[in-house]
Amino acid sequence: MTYSDSGVDIKKEEDSIKSITSKMKYKREGIGAPLSEIGHYSGLIDFGEYALALTTDGVGTKVLIANEMQKWNTVGIDCIAMNVNDLLAIGAEPLSFVDYLAVESYSKEFAEQVGEGLAKGAEIANISIVGGETATLPDIIKGFDLAGTCLGMVDKSSIITGDNIQEGDAIVGIPSNGIHSNGYTLARKVIENSGYSYSDQFPYNTSTTIGEELLKPTRIYLEVLDVVKKLDVHGLAHITGSGLLKLNRITEMGFDFYDPLEVSDIFKFLQEKGNIEDLEMYKTFNMGMGFVIILPEEQADEAADMVDGKVVGRIVESGIRVSDLVIEQS
Repeated sequence: MTYSDSGVDIKKEEDSIKSITSKMKYKREGIGAPLSEIGHYSGLIDFGEYALALTTDGVGTKVLIANEMQKWNTVGIDCIAMNVNDLLAIGAEPLSFVDYLAVESYSKEFAEQVGEGLAKGAEIANISIVGGETATLPDIIKGFDLAGTCLGMVDKSSIITGDNIQEGDAIVGIPSNGIHSNGYTLARKVIENSGYSYSDQFPYNTSTTIGEELLKPTRIYLEVLDVVKKLDVHGLAHITGSGLLKLNRITEMGFDFYDPLEVSDIFKFLQEKGNIEDLEMYKTFNMGMGFVIILPEEQADEAADMVDGKVVGRIVESGIRVSDLVIEQS
């Protein structure tokens, strides 16, 4: 089974994004002028001494599993995490958030649980939720959709784009909590075709269910800011949809993951039940590594200790490789 078979074609999605952004020609000047091109993790605008950073993202089809489980108190964490982590990937400190909740119909219990998750995510990320919008759209939405936008700030001299990445730099990987909020179209297809249900025990940990394992909230990597403030960080990456191919956002150089983080049990389960090839797994999921820090080799061990991660590889001339598996050709 592949991500494309399940209904998500990354190449077509990329082509669609290019078609949209090709029409976005106008750029403001002065305060508010763009400082970055569209395509990095966050958009940056001029705000005098500082740059303001903006991200927007949602929870995706993970919400369908929340509906199946009637458990909505973690999807708010996911929504905030997906936005905050993208801000962190350019070195910005997250400040505030607004959410957009579209529903088929209103339910007080559902709304309270979504609010609970948003409040918890905001607390973890140390941000304020300053507003939002709720829309009841029965002709468009079946169930619900949750998305949001996050505002951050970074000193102009401290923006981390990946331009300083050098061959020989070390790569520090930070573990994920599981699937986070990407690849769920494929994950759901695997479960549907496997004969399992979300309420069944998870074979790798029978104290929990498959649904609960899949609903584990996305980790928020706020500790990355401590590394940025103390060490000479050359690049940062939030590993989301398209897996390790996401690294192409920050540099044209290559990545050699010679000692990768251990693959999480949920990925082993999905790969086995879906008969998914290794290459497809690494092009779809984070595979147990949700964030990456790139910095000089002599600082790598200190960075790994600060974020409870480990040195997983090094920067090479080109290509992406995990041990003997070639994700992208040199």
